Amino acid sequence: MKLYGAPTPAPNPRRVRIFLAEKGVELPETPVSLLKGEHKSPEHRSRNSLGQVPTLELDDGTCISETVAICRYFEEVRPEPPLFGRTPVEKALVEMWVRRVEFTVMAPVGAFWRHAHPLTAQLLTQFKEFGESNRDSYAAAQRWLDRELADRAHLAGDDFTVADICLLTTVDFADWIGLPVLDEVPNLRAWRERVAARPSAAA
Repeated sequence: MKLYGAPTPAPNPRRVRIFLAEKGVELPETPVSLLKGEHKSPEHRSRNSLGQVPTLELDDGTCISETVAICRYFEEVRPEPPLFGRTPVEKALVEMWVRRVEFTVMAPVGAFWRHAHPLTAQLLTQFKEFGESNRDSYAAAQRWLDRELADRAHLAGDDFTVADICLLTTVDFADWIGLPVLDEVPNLRAWRERVAARPSAAA
């Protein structure tokens, strides 16, 4: 079994590393250099036709891509501790929050990265006005999250789940590209401090 990924600050491979650390699964990451374009090579595209990381290659040659799908695989083969919820309601809430993070939080961060950050200017045609407009969208998402986190320790309830992993990696990546957490969101800041203190966050 091989896990192909890239080091921090790449948020998606980090999601899987944190998940595996929480599960106690030791699986060394095989690095794919994004800066050298190795993720777009024919070799890697044979594993992931979209040329992205992370990708998990099983011993029988099956390749699984997309971070949540990879995490779901490991949840099934190593169910403890549960990171997708235990009950039907918990599982549904975790799925709901993963989707919300991806669409409401990660989408504006990704758009800013692609269209307003200088490091991506050499890789694609940027629409900088659109990219910069995502600052406001991300700020609005932070204020919404702050309200949601006012009465619970973690995103989907009392327990740490894959939803928290998705949000932490997104918030940390946003900070790295110049979109810091606002001063006016104390609940979000407190949540980030709690989850960042987990040993797995260093993965």
